[in-house]
Amino acid sequence: MTGADRFEAMGTSHLAMIGICLVGLPLMVLLGRLARAHPQPVARGFALVLVAAVLPLQVLDHLPGNFQLGVSLPLQLCDLAALVAVIALWTRNHTAICVTYLWGLLLTPQALVTPALAADFPDPRFVVFWAMHILVVWAAVFLTFGLGHRPDWSGYRRTVALTATWMLVLYPLNLLLGTNYGFVNGKPGTGSLLDLLGPWPVYLAVEVVIVALVWALMTWPWTRRPAPVTTTD
Repeated sequence: MTGADRFEAMGTSHLAMIGICLVGLPLMVLLGRLARAHPQPVARGFALVLVAAVLPLQVLDHLPGNFQLGVSLPLQLCDLAALVAVIALWTRNHTAICVTYLWGLLLTPQALVTPALAADFPDPRFVVFWAMHILVVWAAVFLTFGLGHRPDWSGYRRTVALTATWMLVLYPLNLLLGTNYGFVNGKPGTGSLLDLLGPWPVYLAVEVVIVALVWALMTWPWTRRPAPVTTTD
């Protein structure tokens, strides 16, 4: 890969993708509100678009010559966020919506600001990376601010429990495989927000506390009045 092909943090392509993500947010609110009378076709169409964005990355990563044990397995939280977002969009399940909202609007944006990405546009990895992450953020906005589904404390508790379970499972799995998915076993080699939280394992504990508090602040405004939308669980 030449210097011209290598992704540059906060370079032109990076800023363009962040700009696309931000411009799309009010459009997702508008789309959701227009679809409130008949949400299923729009939400399921959104789910299919997200599947179409996720599958190419998985195929690329598992092709002969591309597979890397420490990178290719779909074990990152963003991979799980995409899966949960598809479930939330297709079923409008309450728990899946809450997880998509909390993961999609706090954790996924970290990957947008400090992406662990080597290839630049128009490399296929660049395209599918940004498509997947941006669509997860858009899905969270579409489902909540758009369609009007309201996160609550039960969804908050389930999201915290699911995230803690993911970390607890991933730590021994990383030890077994010699990997570092989720940066649970160490900080990424590139700069990230984790650099501000202290050494391992201190940054894990600090991260859990900060994330849980921010999620609580993100959930609280939705619980101040009854939910106008009924969802399945």
